[in-house]
Amino acid sequence: MLEIPGWIPFQRLAALLALLAAAVALAVVDRPSRLSAALRRRFLFGLPLGTLASAGGVLVVYLVVQDGWSSWYRPVVIPFRAWSYFYPTGMLTAAFAHSSAGHLVGNLVGTLTLAPVAEYAWSHYPTRRGSTSFGSARENPYVRSLVVFPAVVFGVGLLTAVFALGPVVGFSGVVFAFAGFALVFRPLATVLAFVSGRVVSLFYNVMLSPEVVSSARPVFSTPWWSQIAIQGHAIGFLFGVLLGAWLSHRRGGSNPPALRSFAGVLLFAVSESLWAVYWYRGGETYVLFRAVGFALVVALATIVALTVAASDKPLRASPDNSLFSARRWQAGLAVLLVVVAALSGPAMLYNTFTASGDDLPGESVTVRDYEVTYAEDVPNGLTAVFDVELFGESTTTNTSGVIVKSERRGIWTTAVSTSRLAFDGESAVRVGGLGWRDRVTAVRDGYVVTGAGVAYRVFLVADGEARLAYETGPVRAGPVVARRNVSVVPTPTGYDVQVSSDSGTVRGPMPTGNTTTTLDGIRFVRENSLVFAESRGTKVRIARQETYN
Repeated sequence: MLEIPGWIPFQRLAALLALLAAAVALAVVDRPSRLSAALRRRFLFGLPLGTLASAGGVLVVYLVVQDGWSSWYRPVVIPFRAWSYFYPTGMLTAAFAHSSAGHLVGNLVGTLTLAPVAEYAWSHYPTRRGSTSFGSARENPYVRSLVVFPAVVFGVGLLTAVFALGPVVGFSGVVFAFAGFALVFRPLATVLAFVSGRVVSLFYNVMLSPEVVSSARPVFSTPWWSQIAIQGHAIGFLFGVLLGAWLSHRRGGSNPPALRSFAGVLLFAVSESLWAVYWYRGGETYVLFRAVGFALVVALATIVALTVAASDKPLRASPDNSLFSARRWQAGLAVLLVVVAALSGPAMLYNTFTASGDDLPGESVTVRDYEVTYAEDVPNGLTAVFDVELFGESTTTNTSGVIVKSERRGIWTTAVSTSRLAFDGESAVRVGGLGWRDRVTAVRDGYVVTGAGVAYRVFLVADGEARLAYETGPVRAGPVVARRNVSVVPTPTGYDVQVSSDSGTVRGPMPTGNTTTTLDGIRFVRENSLVFAESRGTKVRIARQETYN
């Protein structure tokens, strides 16, 4: 039996060779020279240089600005979100920063597959009749590919941050703008490019982890749609459509049929969950308006299709041409601008507010201008200043978990939720700014009390020093032992057991290891992670030490 040495990456090589074999076979059967010629007609050197420059810039932000180079999976995120108009650093960096390596890779794949279609439609070479390459700086293909295209990408990124609702982060708004622009010119090619992104993602994961072994285990999860910045995606998509429709009609070329545009927009919008309209109710509860979202994406696809396919004829003919009459496609653009205004208006109002200046509850840890604490069921300091109620939903919510605040930066956020920390037991929060970074680690310990809740503590660790930030009150166990109530009581130094009866209350240390504690005739013993109460031959479990994943 042939045994392959373990040091040879056989599975990765197999995947790579399969891809190369397919490329060679297709090159023999088809004529790649035709594709190369088509690319060279629109691209300088046949390459989407603007796409590559834009993707490279996003990668540099992650590696250098967010410290992804030394912490690939846990970059610094909090200071680079778009918190408000009073924090310019966040507004400038939000569209180009990312919350994780997976977030970054997903947007880079979207850029490398969708942006070339948009860049091809725009072209490195001028397409206006009578223009010539290198005739002016504006017509120079080097300038168009390496200056103009990245500059437009940067501008669209700033717009998605400025008009986005909430402290967004990520390049996805620009990726959606690429898609919107490309769908105007080549809807079917855009859908094909979008689907090809799934192949690129799969190949990346194959190279990263060629074999995955998994088994049933508990996981912490929130609804998948609650992680989508739906408003920011929609804003970016509409920016792309507006740019594409304006350029298409300015060039005066032939546009795709309305049905093809409708199908392309609808397929993309549904596949990328633009229909997932939701709201946060607090306490990690979310509501998804699925029917409303579906109706909205159908309406969006209809408006875009009619705008793209509309002619240059005026809406109303004027015999003497004395009265202004808008073109039909301009009417469609006006409708899309109204939609953009409706989406952006609340965001602009929201972004004029900054975080609440109220003091944080409990003990906090200070790292330069940041304060970090742990609290439960407190008003969200970012949404509480903007109280609006509509359709039974409210912007004012309560939150629980590790809270990070910076009054100077206008930051107030729940960096780690209570349930997340209860699942993991420990979580690091990275704070910082341009050129510096630090971390505060939240650590939880506790006991699950039989027939009741959980008695627990939360410590915050910074610079090697641990500070108690939160502790629950006494939690009384359900079982009654010898007509006495038993409670678990967190303390700054550990946990106590408390026994209460009509004659009074006594407390003693929670037994650990081989020790026992006797209180008011009840003997408490510990067996591994379990704590039992013994009295007159009766043995009852009163608590279990909390475990984490």
